This record gives sequence, C-alpha cells and structure tokens, in this order.
Amino acid sequence: MTVRTAYLCDFDGTVAPVDVGARLMNRFSTATPSEQAALEARWRTGALGHRALTEAECAFLRCDERQAVEFVRGFALDPEFARFARRAEERGDAVGVVSEGFEFYIRLLLEREGLERLPVSSNRLTFEGGRARPEFPHAGRSCGRCGNCKGAEVRAWRARGFRTVLIGDGLSDRCGAREADAVLARGDLLEWCRSEGLEAHEARDFAAVTALTERLGAGAGAWGRPA
Repeated sequence: MTVRTAYLCDFDGTVAPVDVGARLMNRFSTATPSEQAALEARWRTGALGHRALTEAECAFLRCDERQAVEFVRGFALDPEFARFARRAEERGDAVGVVSEGFEFYIRLLLEREGLERLPVSSNRLTFEGGRARPEFPHAGRSCGRCGNCKGAEVRAWRARGFRTVLIGDGLSDRCGAREADAVLARGDLLEWCRSEGLEAHEARDFAAVTALTERLGAGAGAWGRPA
C-alpha cells in the first residue's frame, strides 16, 4: 500500500520568505524597541510560550483591519511554493500550512497565488476600536505553551494515515519538528535541530525543498528518520 506524505509548511519565513507577522507587529506596535527585545528574549529562553508571546505583542498593536490588510498586501510567497504544492498534489500527496501567525494574511496571500484550496491551521486576529485581539481556535489540542501547536498538527495528519514532513525556519516549529517523520529546515530551526541532535535536512527555500523531495523520494522514511 502506498503511504501518502503530508508536507506541513510553516508560513512566516517559510512559505512567505519574510516573517509577515513580525513585520505587522513592528509596523503597528506601540512597544519600545527594548520592550520588544525583552519579550523576544523571554520567548527564546523558554520563559514565555508562543501563545503568551503573541498575547503580549498584540496588547501593543494599534491598527484597524483595513490598515493591517493593506500593509500585508505588500508581501509575497516564495516564488517556487505554488509549483511545489502543485507537484506534490499531482503525486497524490498533501500540502498544508501550519502557522503561529494569523489567518487573515495567510489566506490573503495564498488566494492571490490561486492556492486557496490548501488547508490552513493558524491563529486569528480580531480588530475592534483600533486594537487587535488574538484568538487561538486550536489551543484545545495544544501542548499548553503554543497558540497553534505544530506537534498536534503533525499527530492529526498522521492519524489520517499520512507520513509527515515538517518544513520550517523558526523556533515556533520545534514541537512539530519533534513529532514529524522528517524535517526540512533552515535558520533558527535548523540550528536548534542540530543542537538537539535531531536530524533535519537543510532547505533554504522551496526550490531546494522541491529538489530534495525529487532526489530523496516522497517517502519520509528515505530521509533518515523513522517512517
């Protein structure tokens, strides 16, 4: 029996080469640079989980929905992502977006590239009175620290009968990387995997992801981790 593969892709810094969520925060935050740096430092050391980080950052946001939407329109996806998704689907595999970012800009940028069919699991942002409030619709299956735990997403896809490949670039991908059958990484995620002794294949962009999947095969077990 052929086992299909689910490619679970981080959005900020991965599907979108730029961290759209971080740019949004920087553009509309009232926090001082030192306050922003202190929050990030606490998250990097583990003092804050990602959900708590998101809540703290959003408390400083001052913008309405129109401003936020207009701002994020200026960003783009990795130019090879649409082709990667199409080729994976042609093989009978699945591609999904799993993110600690916000649904409104993920769907906007996917739809612009004709990728609205892709399943998206993310947090949400509600705008009211010039302020923004985060919502965590997937928190019930979280590890307790993430807003949208990618480890839970990996387990959900595996329960549906898929091999799982986590593709990401940052520390918010750690729970997913621990659970996935294979990891394609760059940036902070790649460094963290190496420091943890967790096997990960380096993939700087989706051109490299496509080359890896075609060279090593779609089966995650061929990449050096248990299938």
